[in-house]
Amino acid sequence: LEIDPATGATQLFATGLRNPVGIDWNPVTRELWVAVNERDEIGDDLVPDYMTSVKRGGFYGWPYSYYGQHLDRRVEPQKPELVAKAIKPDYALGSHTASLGLGFVPPGRLGPRYQGGAFIGQHGSWNRSRPVGYRVIFVPFSEGKPAGMPQEILTGFLNEKGEARG
Repeated sequence: LEIDPATGATQLFATGLRNPVGIDWNPVTRELWVAVNERDEIGDDLVPDYMTSVKRGGFYGWPYSYYGQHLDRRVEPQKPELVAKAIKPDYALGSHTASLGLGFVPPGRLGPRYQGGAFIGQHGSWNRSRPVGYRVIFVPFSEGKPAGMPQEILTGFLNEKGEARG
C-alpha cells in the first residue's frame, strides 16, 4: 500500500505478488526488491521462487499466472487480460527454496566482493522429493541488477538423514 501524504488516501503500489516475505531497498537504484515464494503443487521443478524489483502499478501474476505470463490453468475464472500484463521477475531462486529474507549489503560494508549484492535466507522445501534451499545465499549485482549465479554462504541445515536442523 502507498499512502498519499497530502490526502491520506491509500492505493496499491503493486499487485500479484504471492507471499513476498523478503523486502529491501536496493541501495544503488533505490528500487524496492522482494523475495517471493511462489505457488505449490505443480511439481518439483515448478514454480521457481524469485527475487524481483517491484514496479509502481506492476502486476506480477498471482493467482492467474506464474513467473510472468505462464498461465496457471487450475485457477478459475481465468483473467487473460491480467496475464497479458504480468511482469516476468528479475531473478529465479529455484523451485520451493522458500526464500524468507532478503537484504542488500549497505555501501562500504563487507568488502568489495559483496558490494551492491543481496543476501537471501532460504528456509527450504517441504514439498519436494529432494530437499532444496536450507541455506543462505549471496546474489551478486552489477549496476543495480542481478549478475551471476547465487553463491552459497551458509549451509549445513540438513542432517545426514535429510532432516532440517534449524
